[in-house]
Amino acid sequence: MQFKTLMRALVGALSFSVLAGSALAAPGNYPDRPVRMVVGYSAGGATDVIARLVAQRLSTQMGQQFIVENKAGANGNIAAELVARATPDGTTLYVAAINNTINASLYNNLPFNFERDFAPISLIATVPNILVVHPSVPVKTVKEFIDLAKKKPGEINFASSGSGSSIHMSGELFKMMTGVEMQHIPYKGSAPAVTDLLGGRVQAMFDNAPSALPNIQNGKLRALAITGPKRSETLPDLPTMVEAGLPGYEVTSWFALVAPANTPPEIISRLNEEVNKALKVPELRASLAKLGADPSGTTPEQLRKFVSSETARWAKVVKTSGAKVD
Repeated sequence: MQFKTLMRALVGALSFSVLAGSALAAPGNYPDRPVRMVVGYSAGGATDVIARLVAQRLSTQMGQQFIVENKAGANGNIAAELVARATPDGTTLYVAAINNTINASLYNNLPFNFERDFAPISLIATVPNILVVHPSVPVKTVKEFIDLAKKKPGEINFASSGSGSSIHMSGELFKMMTGVEMQHIPYKGSAPAVTDLLGGRVQAMFDNAPSALPNIQNGKLRALAITGPKRSETLPDLPTMVEAGLPGYEVTSWFALVAPANTPPEIISRLNEEVNKALKVPELRASLAKLGADPSGTTPEQLRKFVSSETARWAKVVKTSGAKVD
């Protein structure tokens, strides 16, 4: 009798556990606790700033806190691995970016596969990069910058938010297309890289527009060109790289929200709906526009295809440029 009683208790406990798990996965009960949005860079950079804007809006819409957590290092790989191994219940999400598709070919033996180990939710926004230099650098155009770099091979340092970031690869693509020699100096995020650029410890950077704009507008940095396909409405006089004399040069950074693989489809669908809803809110769109970012909501499947194409594209650039992890 004692054995039967014990078995009934165990079955009851297991049944309760299954029901509780099902309740968590149900969109009507999600989220029932705070949600972490993990960013792979330090606070203050473009990824962090955009993530906080979206997190604030999702907190308002969904009645639960969405908390941005910075886990800088290895160009986002530390943060990505943390989320890839997290419980797939929708309470730990990853703010992915272009660096994740570059890392796939730049880094050897990553402990995760970005396409396989994450469930896409939605693209958030796209932004161009801007080639900026410290005011002490005696150039005002891309051509003058190229000429200076060729006169002083290896003497110009360009900063980045980490090896494999779009900021790094913008520089590698520039080197490949112009034949100049520059030294790459990687940092654990855009913010510390910009700090050293402002201090004159490095001379140049292909910074994300959200991070670069304030320092361009207050005169602390000089902008030479924008890496996107069109001019910025915020900086209408700034030429694109193509207009500045580099036909075929284009780099557009992007940011997206993803979850660990095997996250219940009901939760993915709910998050996709809420992110796309948030990106239609005029206040959020205006905030993104001030950063030079273009809101870009998608379906999970559209994001999946986009990530696949970006991974293939950057694999070719990494191979052709000979870019390496510093």
